[in-house]
Amino acid sequence: MFAKPPFLSQEILRKYADLLVNFALNSGNGVKSGEVVRLVVPDVAKALGLELQNAVLKAGAHPMMKFLPTGFDRDFYNLANEDQLSFFPKKYHQNQVELIDHTLGILADPDPDELAGVNPKKIITARDSKKALRDWLDAKEQAGKYTWTIGLWGVEAKAKEVGLSLEDYWDQIIQACYLDKADPIQEWRNIAQFQKRVKHALDDMKIEYVTVKGDDIDLRVRIGEKRKWKGGEGRNIPSFEIFTSPDWRGTEGWVNFNQPLYRYGHIVNNISMKFERGHVVSASAKRGNEFLQEMLKSNNADKLGEFSLTDKRTSRITHIMAETLFDENIGGPFGNTHVAIGNSYRDCFLEDPSKLTDVEWQELGYNNSAEHTDMVSTTDRVVTAYLADGSSKVIYRDGMFTV
Repeated sequence: MFAKPPFLSQEILRKYADLLVNFALNSGNGVKSGEVVRLVVPDVAKALGLELQNAVLKAGAHPMMKFLPTGFDRDFYNLANEDQLSFFPKKYHQNQVELIDHTLGILADPDPDELAGVNPKKIITARDSKKALRDWLDAKEQAGKYTWTIGLWGVEAKAKEVGLSLEDYWDQIIQACYLDKADPIQEWRNIAQFQKRVKHALDDMKIEYVTVKGDDIDLRVRIGEKRKWKGGEGRNIPSFEIFTSPDWRGTEGWVNFNQPLYRYGHIVNNISMKFERGHVVSASAKRGNEFLQEMLKSNNADKLGEFSLTDKRTSRITHIMAETLFDENIGGPFGNTHVAIGNSYRDCFLEDPSKLTDVEWQELGYNNSAEHTDMVSTTDRVVTAYLADGSSKVIYRDGMFTV
């Protein structure tokens, strides 16, 4: 009925939809009867969109389908004036936030370089205009009334970008999501149990700061007070990372990223950054440097919002995918370490995040920004934790947690 690659079976699409709807949403518990699920699906992924709608209906919930037209963005940014870029229909978004219980989004980008040549300032302006919407959804999530997840639809352009056939690209998706297994949901429950054990071990250590050492990095990251480690709770499929939002003020050192960044229709690679007293004081990229510099000019985008580690024993992703959703979860011989500049995650707060005031948020060294961009490296790195009692312990080596 809807176009899909000939090698992609309907059974795989049904398993994918089932995993996203009946596991990923509602923090690993799946949707409940009567809930409202916003489905945001690019037009090229209608075949998956149909299965998502059907899975929501079978669960007794209410699908709200929104198809995204692909190939429209370049003309929008080139033609839109300042007022159009910053336009924010407040009442429309407020009503939508009040109505929905979950959002399930699918990524599909038929033209990875679509916005090359577009003024980066225009892209940043449009992004900033939507910060209130993200803040409202975050607040609803922290109150326990909203969840979200993201999946990926493989397209020819992204496969070509990373040197894979479309079939091999889809094989990475299938392997990563355990869709080749008889019961993908049970596989993910097993992974969640492993991640839960690691998170509890890290929380119990009372880490003050970590150092990350390798041939391409010498970085110190202060974890900060009242933090907890997160991951494996349905936000993003796949999601193998375990992360926290550190105290941005305690970031010192330098880091190189060996994986390219695909962001806002731009490609940025060979990124290097230096931090002093929590701020990015210098940054460069061999490709996309102008865009990188413009992004760093955004309010508080020069500060760390996330520190993350992926254990190679859980991730079956072995190839770069030109999508952050997958690239920040890549496994391979050394797993991956990545950081995000920009906004911190409120659910990394140790106590009830819904009761955390903006003043307390700032005092604890959490960052507030419209930006949140992950940058990834898959090189060999050793992470050492320095604890409140003065001792130290290696927590990550050879792509694996040691706790």
